[in-house]
Amino acid sequence: MDKSALLTEPVSAAIAVGETHFLESASAHAHMHPQPANDTRDFLIHKDGQTYAGAHLLVDFWGGSRLNDTELMVEALREAAEASDATVLHIHVHEFGGEGGVSGVAVLAESHISVHTWPELDYAAFDVFMCGACRPEKAVKVLERYFSPTRSDISEQKRGLVE
Repeated sequence: MDKSALLTEPVSAAIAVGETHFLESASAHAHMHPQPANDTRDFLIHKDGQTYAGAHLLVDFWGGSRLNDTELMVEALREAAEASDATVLHIHVHEFGGEGGVSGVAVLAESHISVHTWPELDYAAFDVFMCGACRPEKAVKVLERYFSPTRSDISEQKRGLVE
């Protein structure tokens, strides 16, 4: 049976594994943190003489553990976002049942952290994409602590590079 974990309340309310949660339209925006219309903050990254929309880390974990644990994944995504100074808007993690992996996303005000796992290969692919003053490399450290990979391959893409 497929299992989903949907975070619609503060993380302390967490999830019920084995159930699929659907948001009512009235509560669908209750967990949002909207930016005011007159928000003039600069969410671009200005680093090493370049300006770009966001840093996108492509993270491959090999030899990881607990890669199909939905509750742990929700906790790891939340903590990774918070460690990066990002604002969590929504987290959803889906387990594919049996020995299958999980797919999940933490939607952030500053972009997202997503994951797809293949437990049979002890492999996880994470995308950590953030704009502004967030520190995506801190998210990777948290994820490494949670899943203990024996090898990590990380590449960075500068998204929306202003020429």
